[in-house]
Amino acid sequence: MTETAILSSSTSLRIVTFDFPLKVGNATIESVQVRKPASGELRGTTMMALSQLDYTALETLLPRITTPQLTKHDIGQLDPADFMQLGGEVMDFLLPKSAKDAASPTT
Repeated sequence: MTETAILSSSTSLRIVTFDFPLKVGNATIESVQVRKPASGELRGTTMMALSQLDYTALETLLPRITTPQLTKHDIGQLDPADFMQLGGEVMDFLLPKSAKDAASPTT
């Protein structure tokens, strides 16, 4: 499992490498870019559902913020561990900076 920030730890674009690559037609998707959603891209979901990594909420949001674009069908075919990786990135994007700072204070 590899998650790589492209610019920095606070970047709005990350790469998620799948533990179990996704077969889409004749292609194999081994990783996707996930970008921080804009507020309008959250329509049709709730912050509560996303914070609980609700399948339906993530199935709605992920096609809007992944490259290559994952379809609802693709998301349904993901290994649960890979689905959790994507959900974890979404969660990290939605946390305010103050919550991230409080979770990992520097000494």
